[in-house]
Amino acid sequence: MFYVNPMRSFIPRQWNSWRRKSRYREVSRVCIPLVTGMAATTVMEFTDRIFLSRYHVDALSAVVPAGVTAFLVLCFLGGIAGYISVFIAQYYGAGQQDKVGSSLWQGLFFTVFSGAVLLFIAFFISSPLFQLVGHEPAIRVLEEQYFRILCQGGVLHVAIQAFSAFFTGRGMTRPVMLANVAGMLVNVPLNYALINGVWGMPELGIRGAAIATVIAWAVILLFLVPAVFCKSCRREYSLFAIMRPDWNILFRLFRFGVPGALQFSLDIFAFAFFILIVGRMGAVSLAASNIAISISSLAFMPALGFSFGISSMTGQALGRGRPEEARSAVWSGIHLLLLYTLPLGLLFFFAPEIIIANFINGDDMGGNYEEILQMTSVILELVAFYIFLDVFYMLFAAVLKGAGDTRFLLNVIFWSTLFCMVIPLYVGINFLGMTVYMAWICIVFFIAVLCLLISLRYRGGKWEGMLVIR
Repeated sequence: MFYVNPMRSFIPRQWNSWRRKSRYREVSRVCIPLVTGMAATTVMEFTDRIFLSRYHVDALSAVVPAGVTAFLVLCFLGGIAGYISVFIAQYYGAGQQDKVGSSLWQGLFFTVFSGAVLLFIAFFISSPLFQLVGHEPAIRVLEEQYFRILCQGGVLHVAIQAFSAFFTGRGMTRPVMLANVAGMLVNVPLNYALINGVWGMPELGIRGAAIATVIAWAVILLFLVPAVFCKSCRREYSLFAIMRPDWNILFRLFRFGVPGALQFSLDIFAFAFFILIVGRMGAVSLAASNIAISISSLAFMPALGFSFGISSMTGQALGRGRPEEARSAVWSGIHLLLLYTLPLGLLFFFAPEIIIANFINGDDMGGNYEEILQMTSVILELVAFYIFLDVFYMLFAAVLKGAGDTRFLLNVIFWSTLFCMVIPLYVGINFLGMTVYMAWICIVFFIAVLCLLISLRYRGGKWEGMLVIR
């Protein structure tokens, strides 16, 4: 006699099929170290904002616009260098080991070029840029200082993306995690010391925060470079034997990497533009929005880590000719990421004061304390909605990017940014008296449009037949 499980008939066949195809373990192995690395980056930014908020309200008002603007520049250049991970993933999946090492070198050659561009921006663009923004003079000086230092050391950030791509593209993400954690352990105490002038360090305020960030980048590189050029990697990928430009790969890096980097940079630009134009509403609206964006990075950075991992897994799956593996990976990633995002969204919606209290100091903000607290609490309720949409948008976009469908991504983000963010905010704030709450509703609408369009492209399946290595 055979035993028949009475519950078996109540379990949908779709669930049994999904359980066989799901890739939770593999997605966790690849993405969790990246999320941990992003968490280390988030901790650096989080403590950076907290230390500066307790140092002076002007420093808090300046660090987010300057930081987001610098991040915009660094994300574009670093995005191109980092897109080499898609080439490495697809070559690795296809078993073309010699091309893996060659792809790394093309990313490093681009890094050298990026360093020259960043120095030009630091010395000749920073002052005119923040004069154009039009914030108060005291804040503008701090913005320029922070932005200039980050650009001067920005070549280190771009190099990190290229070296990290060597590991991420092969699905070996633990070295990237360890390097970022090491950078965080150096950055946090150094930030506190250089901002406040303790432990024998000079009191540099916002300049100290920027210098500590650059030093942390250098520490991360000190961990990544020896790991890339270890004996086994040199032998397996012939790293020094192929240390020369490969114009074919370089051309395709620009062809696919520039739209991919522009897509992500335009995404950041939308928030940079938002912060810059909200600054015209006054110091209270700017401070509340800065705090909300800093807090929302608690959701954004893990989603970004998952997107890097899913993009790599998609590239490997397509290199092997197995697009169904990419579909299983992205849905497994969405499920895992929602487990984190759900409680965070509930906290934003029902108890935002718990987090906000770490960013504002009643003694420094005087009579604005209660107003900033109330305004930020309402804004976080809106943030609680869009972080869920952001999960689907970022992971579906990661699949398209891992396949090479970057031109579509660029078109979607460009037109969505223009018509859902730039035009409504510029007209609303300058001519219609838009409130800060309506401005944040524009952000929710912007993310919703992106989520819809990217989801439809993913469901269309055109990405399944794409490759960047052909």
